[in-house]
Amino acid sequence: MSTFIDLLHQHGAKLAPLLGADAKRAMYAMLRCKTEQQGQSHWQCEHCPHHDQLTLSCGHRHCPQCQHHCTTGWLTRQQHKLLPTTYFMVTFTLPYELRALARVQSKALYQIMFKVASSLLKDFAKRQNKGELGFTAVLHTHSRQRNLHPHLHVLVAGGRYHVAKQQWHHTNKQYLFNAFALAKVWRGRMLDAINHHKALPLPKAIPAKWVVDCRNVGFGLPALQYLSRYLYRGVLPDNDIISTHNGQVSFRYQDSQSHTTKIRTLPTLQFLKLILQHVLPKGLQRVRDYGFLRGNAKQVLRRIQLLLRVPQRVNLTALQTDNNSATRPCPCCQHPMHCTGISRTS
Repeated sequence: MSTFIDLLHQHGAKLAPLLGADAKRAMYAMLRCKTEQQGQSHWQCEHCPHHDQLTLSCGHRHCPQCQHHCTTGWLTRQQHKLLPTTYFMVTFTLPYELRALARVQSKALYQIMFKVASSLLKDFAKRQNKGELGFTAVLHTHSRQRNLHPHLHVLVAGGRYHVAKQQWHHTNKQYLFNAFALAKVWRGRMLDAINHHKALPLPKAIPAKWVVDCRNVGFGLPALQYLSRYLYRGVLPDNDIISTHNGQVSFRYQDSQSHTTKIRTLPTLQFLKLILQHVLPKGLQRVRDYGFLRGNAKQVLRRIQLLLRVPQRVNLTALQTDNNSATRPCPCCQHPMHCTGISRTS
């Protein structure tokens, strides 16, 4: 069992009254995960008499025991979209003074962040009049110490596609947009959008300078792997929890300034609240594709791949799957086992 979920089993009764609705829903899903309460799947080998029963996972996107296939699946799909060009990572950060809004109206605030960041990048590209951008935005909500720190990582392909001319224009390998100009417009548009939202009161003290980072990240794959790390399996891997003794939990993290490994220790309930504060609101889409990478632009992306002589990839796994039926290897003979049904406790 996951160390984090084991702590939830021990302290869930005390923790529940301290949580909001979304965090509480996530906690109860994790407590049921891979237990008889969640239910069982039944398996039968097609070659030998062996049959088996497995407890079901909860499927919650923040559960450390689930969703590994979702992470690998997303990474595979994004790899199929990679182009042979330089990529840039643009990071839009909220200042400390506005992070309190994420505790009370997280869904509204995060939706605004996506809307403003995407429109900003599209407008900067329009000014250069070289065509359409393609980019993927991923919401992260935590710092390395796992404090609340909402920010958007946006992976931008280093080139533009001119739809009318059907031409691809490579971006300068060292420069996408001016980060200081991005930060200035990011601040103005975010404050304007928050001001026009009735449920998001602005604090009195707002810093004059905000931070946007824009840097070259090479050919994209390492950046995709970084973005996928916390998408569907919580914000703290179990192997980073190093101690759970005497009512205290210690975990390690890498300090961003010194690049050294440090240890943070908290009382158990405080630690659990720290992690569960990053549970996203129900229905909020954490990853979004824009421009020629969006879901309904597959034909446009394929034209770009043809222009750049990208070989067409075939998803062999999908071709080998028979009607999407669930299979797993038999531990006795290694032939496929098929799921014959699911039973749940009432």
